[in-house]
Amino acid sequence: MILTGKEILKRLGSDIKIEPYDEKLLNPNSYNLRLHEDLLVYSEFPLDMKKPNPVRTLKIPEEGLLLEPGNLYLGRTIEFTETHNLVPMLEGRSSIGRLGMFVHITAGFGDVGFKGFWTLEIQVTHPLRVYSGVQICQIFYHTVEGEISEYKSGKYQANQGIQPSLLYKDFEKK
Repeated sequence: MILTGKEILKRLGSDIKIEPYDEKLLNPNSYNLRLHEDLLVYSEFPLDMKKPNPVRTLKIPEEGLLLEPGNLYLGRTIEFTETHNLVPMLEGRSSIGRLGMFVHITAGFGDVGFKGFWTLEIQVTHPLRVYSGVQICQIFYHTVEGEISEYKSGKYQANQGIQPSLLYKDFEKK
């Protein structure tokens, strides 16, 4: 089941942490998260799954930044979230989708126990000017059945910023 906005509010400080929290961003069954001013783009191609891939940082200026189709922009939320005993999930807001923007390619699913900023995998279908601080996506929470084992990955847990792919670390474990 998905938590209602009232239940999200009730669980703040226990199962759910959202920092900074603004009651105006609470919806009937989700909470809107905002886009941070920094974006990352990969700077050398082709990308290689077995290696760290170089990135460069773009800063969204006050007048906005024009995103172009065919590029992947890694962004992050302003909000740091932490979730216990629930499964956090992320989806783009419908108003964002109606402008032709995707906020994630495959990583909209969080694990029980995840804490950190959400890295957004942003793509656009046509040129689109974006602004930092925009309410870009929404987090919602599913209840869990069964015994819970919390997420403890060293790759993305407790991140402090935008996370490019760390898939290469999986190859190092072999």
